[in-house]
Amino acid sequence: MSSSSSSFFSSSSSIPANVRDLRSGLVTEVNTSIQWFDGTKERIKKMFDKIELSVSSYDTAWVAMVPSPNTPEAPFFPECAKWIVDNQLSDGSWGLPHRHPLLVKDALSSTLACVLALKRWGIGENQINKGLQFIELNSASLTDQKQHTPFGFDITFPGMLEHAKDLALNLPLKSEYVDAMLCGRDLELRSGYGGNTEARKAYLAYVSEGLGKLQDWKMVMNYQRKNGSLFNSPSTTAAAFSHLQDADCLRYLQSVLEKFGNAVPTIYPLDMYARLSMVDMLERLGIDRHFRKEIKFMLDETYGYWLQGNEEIFLDCATCAMAFRILRVNGYEVSSDMLTQFTKECFFSSLGGYLKDTRGALELFKASQIIYPDESLLEKQNSWTNHFLKQELSSGSIYADRLGKHLTTEVQDALNFPYYADLERLSNRRSIEHYTVDETRILKTSYRCSNIGNEHFLKLAVEDFNVCQSVHREELEHLARWVMEKRLDKLKFARQKLDYCYFSSAATLFAPELSDARMSWAKNAVLTTVVDDFFDVGGSEEELVNLIQLIEKWDVDGSTHCCSEHVEILFSALHSTICEIGDKAFTWQGRKVTSHIIEIWLDLLKSMFTETRWSRIKMTPTLDEYMTNGYVSIALGPIVLPALYFVGPKLTEEEVRNPELHDLFKAMSTCGRLLNDWRGFQRESKEGKLNAVSLHMIHGSGVVTEEEAIRKLKDLISSHRRQLLRLVLRENNSIIPRPCKDLFWKMIKVLHLFYMKDDGFTLDEMINAANAVVAKPISFHELENLWMEN
Repeated sequence: MSSSSSSFFSSSSSIPANVRDLRSGLVTEVNTSIQWFDGTKERIKKMFDKIELSVSSYDTAWVAMVPSPNTPEAPFFPECAKWIVDNQLSDGSWGLPHRHPLLVKDALSSTLACVLALKRWGIGENQINKGLQFIELNSASLTDQKQHTPFGFDITFPGMLEHAKDLALNLPLKSEYVDAMLCGRDLELRSGYGGNTEARKAYLAYVSEGLGKLQDWKMVMNYQRKNGSLFNSPSTTAAAFSHLQDADCLRYLQSVLEKFGNAVPTIYPLDMYARLSMVDMLERLGIDRHFRKEIKFMLDETYGYWLQGNEEIFLDCATCAMAFRILRVNGYEVSSDMLTQFTKECFFSSLGGYLKDTRGALELFKASQIIYPDESLLEKQNSWTNHFLKQELSSGSIYADRLGKHLTTEVQDALNFPYYADLERLSNRRSIEHYTVDETRILKTSYRCSNIGNEHFLKLAVEDFNVCQSVHREELEHLARWVMEKRLDKLKFARQKLDYCYFSSAATLFAPELSDARMSWAKNAVLTTVVDDFFDVGGSEEELVNLIQLIEKWDVDGSTHCCSEHVEILFSALHSTICEIGDKAFTWQGRKVTSHIIEIWLDLLKSMFTETRWSRIKMTPTLDEYMTNGYVSIALGPIVLPALYFVGPKLTEEEVRNPELHDLFKAMSTCGRLLNDWRGFQRESKEGKLNAVSLHMIHGSGVVTEEEAIRKLKDLISSHRRQLLRLVLRENNSIIPRPCKDLFWKMIKVLHLFYMKDDGFTLDEMINAANAVVAKPISFHELENLWMEN
């Protein structure tokens, strides 16, 4: 056993100094950004109050085709028919303007629906002719497999072809296209869905407008929601009302038109999903801290709906999973039991399962990672959604062009970077670089929501990222000078990890106002690395004892006796840095905390000395002895605990000494120790050193082989990680402020990312990650060019 593995920061390669090369005019940059920042933030704040959703020509046409009960020859909603006349695009089609080249089927579907609505009421002859011309010119796309196919297209489009016959509308389509479409519908209606009749019934109900008289309308009404709609779909609801004159269907259609005017969207309501998506996106872009008040208000409202069992949350897979994840992460008490309706069996028995709702499965997968101990439902959910998403990626089911690139990348990121191993600033950068400002989604027809895809979000995120990064570069230069001033670079036995240590702080505590927390984290990380190397290879027993005694005495009158130059350098660096951090903490806390920081360091030094003694006398401790000492010797205490004083809240002595804080520290550090020992086992075995893996093989009940020992460690890591997450997110009966608790989870993310593959980050990965966070600004213009290329 050796302290070479005891300090987390001691096991990876250093980042080259090119990370420090960029300089910036920090003050000027910050000052010139303030006015622009404020204006953009105000525009985004207003978006919390209003959901901007595109209207659907396809759905509006079906609403327009509803006949008046009293006068069947006249439309019930003439305003919709007028909207169709007034909103034809210049090429003769209807649908979203500036559509993607692979959405021609979508345009054909919307255009045919609008032509039918106009023909039905004998209006807009000129628009009809232009629409038919568009259909004729683009008819080859009907059988083009490369074109994206709207949900239900193989039933709804052939249904409209038959409707055209009933209206004596002569469509300019080749008979081969018409025959192919009708045969395709017949095949679709005859085929099953893996024997899953419930999913198939839901699907056939969803596309009811394409079935007309063939539909079992009594069956369809089993899917009616409290708001009167069928699947929140205006087109389905309009078709049902046309056949059944259901009062609740009418109430729904009228409510939608009251909100949107003379047209309807393809899905409504979408408010809950859009607002949650907005919060999620602001968090992923790293700019949510600018909107804390608005987000808190929205989440309080969402939590109220959750407690009420609101169907807008619980009848939609993606919305329910996202609400659960965001609410739980933000400290609201929500039970995973509410996700039981989305087990694997239930999911594939639903409409979402029939349509292979990748986005819904992705949200379930993300939700399943916010897991506490003994939540078997989330474990099962994580397993099947993981498998499903990997299948969708490998099969190419998620379209990879610009239209679906955002979703594809989001799925890949979720699979590659689990919640507990994704450093915030790396995640923010990926989200910024892959963000789509005009994201188009497809149900029965394409739609956009500016609360989900918005240029203001991206511009603010890019500017914010670059301003924070300029602060980080200045701090890294200051730290480089600090290392030389403290003569730490003169210690030849110590590996230099400054860039590595600073990266871990900047990637998790990135806001400019957290500068003191970052500097405390980074300086203490550097010092733990150097001290760890000193206890492992650099110091004699006399020197180790001398250093510990010096810290115990904390002699500040200059009469300290250092038995060697190495001890003198180390004690001087520790003494001055602890005092500096203590003085800064006083300005945050209003009380002296230096003695606590000294205590934290003493605990570490003594635990390291214990490990060194075990190694030198060839002693084999018990598992309990090893872990009791090892969760301290992993050296996370001096990094995380002093930083608590710099994240905002004032901590009383009672809170610092409270068992809750120790539980947080122990769970985090135990995870770190086990991760370190698992990934470092092969190297340490060759060096003849013991760690948790070898001790499990020696002492563990029923554990004999390396594979069994590692399996046991992985189970323990998962258990302690879940325990820590529950401690961090718990609000009831918690006295430690949330910003302080978050530091422990941030360190867990650092640990899991660095130990994801081996005994620390590989050199290339570390260089790229550090450059991304500290050295390389993001260019908004380059992102614009990238969109155009794609």
